[in-house]
Amino acid sequence: MAIRIITDSAADYSAQEIERRQITCIPMTITFGEEQYQDGVNLTKEQFYEKLLENKEFPKTSQPAPTAFIRCFEEAKAAGDTVIIILIAGVLSGTIQSAMVAKDMVEYDNIYIVDSQNATLAMRFLVDRAVFLRDQGCDAEKIVEELEALKPRIRLYAGLDTLEYLQKGGRLSKGQAMLGNLVNLKPVITLAEDGAVLLCGKQIGMRHAFKQIAGILQEEAPDRAYPVYFIYAYDKKNCAAFIQYLKKNGMDFGAPKLRGIGATIGSHIGTGAFGIVYVKQQ
Repeated sequence: MAIRIITDSAADYSAQEIERRQITCIPMTITFGEEQYQDGVNLTKEQFYEKLLENKEFPKTSQPAPTAFIRCFEEAKAAGDTVIIILIAGVLSGTIQSAMVAKDMVEYDNIYIVDSQNATLAMRFLVDRAVFLRDQGCDAEKIVEELEALKPRIRLYAGLDTLEYLQKGGRLSKGQAMLGNLVNLKPVITLAEDGAVLLCGKQIGMRHAFKQIAGILQEEAPDRAYPVYFIYAYDKKNCAAFIQYLKKNGMDFGAPKLRGIGATIGSHIGTGAFGIVYVKQQ
């Protein structure tokens, strides 16, 4: 009996990464006006941001329907395999509800649904850990137990270069966005314990955003047993400048692992965002 690992496209894996890990990725639906795309299937990260910049309409992200999970679950049931499915935070998307509905419809107990309480690269730590433990021969109960223990230690901090998409998405009024742009406001965001997006700073200028996140890193050092990811949205310029800022201030993480943020989170933060994702030391 094998263990099958499933995630969704909010984890921002490339097709090559999915194949290398031998996992299944269920895509979100991204809608621009009348056009619909499957995230990571017929819409790459680069294509998404190009459309984001071209379109006046704010894109909509839709959770997969239960039918997207049923086929995977039925195949696992027929083979007698166990499924571990790691999904975007339930507070950010109804994807986990779709998976639960599908599990009930398939009537198969050997399906473990894990709310990552994270998104984008922060989800990757959980999926990669599950893959590692699966390949080490661990059973499903052991894997899920370790994932639950790892979740509270995962951190994501990001600085935003533009307020446009927070305003388009309804998180800021037009007046707030206009005033913020006048003073060169750069919001710093993080993910709460349940995965909700939280504003943890409002900095004037990008350098002050760098400084705030660097201060957080000094207080809670990353566990170097896990990779440290630097994240960017379409344009790497701010991310590269952030890495250089950290190096100048004595925080060198070696050859940086840069990863692009995809459509699920990118639609809310826009281009030019930068950040860091890591596991906090115990």
